[in-house]
Amino acid sequence: MMISYIIVILLVLNTISFLSYGWDKRKAVKGKWRTKESTLLLLGLIAPFGAIGGMRFFHHKTNKPRFKLNWLFLILHIVAIAYLVIVYGI
Repeated sequence: MMISYIIVILLVLNTISFLSYGWDKRKAVKGKWRTKESTLLLLGLIAPFGAIGGMRFFHHKTNKPRFKLNWLFLILHIVAIAYLVIVYGI
């Protein structure tokens, strides 16, 4: 039962992360006030699947070196998930 809540929370966070990259790209194209890079990176730390998806789908922040950290965050999340599955059988 608890795993269901965790999955829902992760899906919501990654959806927010994905949409945030799209929202920032839209504002960039229109020349409007942008989302801070630190906010986008924090979203990448918390929800890297959505951040990477947003970067790739919206072609946003893909060439900025700092945003390569999202790939590291993704690997860390995958390792953590694998650990939980192996050790706790979740």
